[in-house]
Amino acid sequence: MARKKTPEINATSTADIAFLLLIFFLVSTTMDVDSGLFRRLPPMPPPDMVIAPPVAKRNILQVLVNKDDLLAVNGDLMQISNLKEKAKEFILNPHNKEDLPSKVIKEIPFFGKAEVSRGIISLQSDRGTSYKMYIAVQDELTAAYNEIRDMKAMEKWGKKYNELTEEQMDAVRKLIPTAISEAEPKNVSGKGGRK
Repeated sequence: MARKKTPEINATSTADIAFLLLIFFLVSTTMDVDSGLFRRLPPMPPPDMVIAPPVAKRNILQVLVNKDDLLAVNGDLMQISNLKEKAKEFILNPHNKEDLPSKVIKEIPFFGKAEVSRGIISLQSDRGTSYKMYIAVQDELTAAYNEIRDMKAMEKWGKKYNELTEEQMDAVRKLIPTAISEAEPKNVSGKGGRK
């Protein structure tokens, strides 16, 4: 008697199904993307560049964060919730106070001759400062600039800053330039780095 052959299984469609499943999982799976702070660094100065004279004390808002996540602005302790308003007052100097930044007249598209603040926000943290606090301070300072830009855009065009054309946005950035100087973190606490 002859032995019966067992029928073979057709596996050609199995490879197609596996390929489709692979594509499905690649498309539908989300990957965690590292996020960071968006900062455009200035270009390296040429070696023959002359160093600018020191900045007047009134033109600097000193923001310090220590290892215990305590915030000091120009030497005074401050809650993080008050930082944005302090920064806005510093940037705008609406009443031209002597202890706030001086202004320079510049020709700016759409605005004509306008006063531009010479103020610089100097941010320095301790190496022991937590990331949470460091990011919170960055967020408050960025929010101050964003709110002022929104205000100037609303005054001029009746629109928020992010609704403007690229040329209009550029003009508002020239009127309210972001001037945040981040100093190298100090290792005052003896801790190795951020938590």
